[in-house]
Amino acid sequence: MRSRNPVFSRRGFSRDNGYAGFNTAPQAGGPAVATQGNPYAQPSGDKYAQNPYAQNPYAQQDLQYGAPPQAPATTGRMTIDDVVLRTASTLGVLILTAALSWALLPIDDANISRSYGIGIGAALIGMVLAFVQSFKRKASPALILTYAAFEGVFLGVVSNIVDNRIADGAAMQAVIGTMAVFTGVLIAYKAGWIRVNRRFYGFVMAAALGFILLMTVNLLFAVFGGGDGLGFRSGPLGIVFGVIGIILGACFLALDFKQVEDGVAYGAPREEAWLAAFGLTLTLVWIYLEFLRLISILNSSD
Repeated sequence: MRSRNPVFSRRGFSRDNGYAGFNTAPQAGGPAVATQGNPYAQPSGDKYAQNPYAQNPYAQQDLQYGAPPQAPATTGRMTIDDVVLRTASTLGVLILTAALSWALLPIDDANISRSYGIGIGAALIGMVLAFVQSFKRKASPALILTYAAFEGVFLGVVSNIVDNRIADGAAMQAVIGTMAVFTGVLIAYKAGWIRVNRRFYGFVMAAALGFILLMTVNLLFAVFGGGDGLGFRSGPLGIVFGVIGIILGACFLALDFKQVEDGVAYGAPREEAWLAAFGLTLTLVWIYLEFLRLISILNSSD
């Protein structure tokens, strides 16, 4: 199942890396079908399409016992511990640079423009690094950690401005909200309350596309027309779209959990844990910014 994150939606955990992931690309001489590792594959004339485990050496060994596929007991394969460790490292760098930028970049009247400019510049660099990583064939720990560092600078500046000039305590509220969403989605996913299948994936992707298009149009109107654009990020509409953004972030987390779970089950290479950490970090940043924006709107309307 491919995730919303650029790093996952670009390539995911592919069978080129030893993991048979979801692949809906059209096959030569025939219609698009779901291939290896896809439990939702529809029957077709191809015996491998009928049996998603037919070509997967890790799934075959468990199929005869009726058990879910397990990663082979060999070294060099990704584990949940690997994902947790890499994600903690990535978030640690992001939090450290956010704290430093909060402390070292003043937002008083004389310096706020310079600090905000540094923050926006860091955000643009982080965006470029994210796209570079998403198009690389292999995960680059140095690139991912550098992205986290620049993204942290941006988050530190923006959070400081919102916390001190718009809503006191907004940054901590956004952090708590993000942690609550992450924990809630993880519990719901593990309990089976959220079923990540093709229908869920299609709905989330369609909703995300519509959301992003609306926000882009709103931004263009704001830039060229002045004011708040179409009002999608302020007032009552801003509150509605802020909540929608957080819900979408929660859905993306579920897709990311599915991606990681499948990678571990089918024996993705250990270095792919960095890819999972990168994707999860992108989603958590999305949710945090949506919370921060929502808190700002709620306090502005008081």
